[in-house]
Amino acid sequence: MEQALKVSLIGVTGYTGIELLRVLVHHKKVKITSVVSRSDKGKKLDDVIPVTLAEDIADLHISEDIDPNTDIVFLCTPHEVSLTLVPSLLSRGLKVIDLSGAYRIKDKKAYEEYYNFMHEYPDILEKVVYGLPEIFREDIKNAYLVANPGCYPTATLLALYPFVKEKIEMRDIVVHAVSGVSGAGRKTRQIFHFPEMFGDAFVYSPLKHRHTPEMEDVLRRLGVNIFIRFVPSVIPVSRGMISTVYVKGEAVNDVLELFKSVYEKEKFVKILREPPHISWVRGTNYALICPLYDSKTGIYTIISAVDNLGKGASLQAVQNMNIMAGFQEEEGIDLKPLIV
Repeated sequence: MEQALKVSLIGVTGYTGIELLRVLVHHKKVKITSVVSRSDKGKKLDDVIPVTLAEDIADLHISEDIDPNTDIVFLCTPHEVSLTLVPSLLSRGLKVIDLSGAYRIKDKKAYEEYYNFMHEYPDILEKVVYGLPEIFREDIKNAYLVANPGCYPTATLLALYPFVKEKIEMRDIVVHAVSGVSGAGRKTRQIFHFPEMFGDAFVYSPLKHRHTPEMEDVLRRLGVNIFIRFVPSVIPVSRGMISTVYVKGEAVNDVLELFKSVYEKEKFVKILREPPHISWVRGTNYALICPLYDSKTGIYTIISAVDNLGKGASLQAVQNMNIMAGFQEEEGIDLKPLIV
């Protein structure tokens, strides 16, 4: 009988941690050996997250450190916490998938400007692999540290990648993206309190958002040196996002066929003729992309939908784990959408 991959989760009580548990308890090749949350240490998992778990781990106690026999660790922790945890975990010979932004950007100067901390591990930044499988799959296979992408960058970079791969010139990129409230995390904030968020929508960080240097950094790694004008908004839904990407650049004969040819072998990217809805990806690891071209203005409009907790976070993290472990890529995450 094949031995199960032993995994641990640090920061298990946040939205990304809960979503990881929802998927991993049904993964046929995984055994959850420890769950970590300093704020809830000593409690049974079922007492903290009562309705999401399989019986075999409901009695698992939340600990302050991971099981020493762990093979791979998921970090669902704040950026500053992941920053310090990663070196110690790697020194123990563990593989790590970090869902924070602490290691996503190669340029360490960006962290001081956008994250308000000094990055003291440039040697690790050199070796980290960006966990977007459709672009960096071969690197992920042999990685010890995978920086799981942000949700906005996942949707946006997948919308831009066909132009990059086929060397289609891009002169200007403008992105407006909308996201569900869960993207702000589980901590209580008045602005996201139900009576105030319901029926509301608003733009935030319109001039300086930390996902902007992440996207620009990845494009530079792919040989494209270009700035992105990125504006995000929050809308009153719990999960899901749509990134609308406007690109002015070189004309192609058939943009739909271009996208289909680039993603024809990708299980989790579907190219559509009509703009996708958030409900079509909710609860899944899919990215649905509709590429359009307006000949009057010469502007491409690419509409990309992902679930910010799914392909934008936890399910993509499991996809990366599957690749690292040599499993079938869709193992445990071939889920259908929660339409309502």
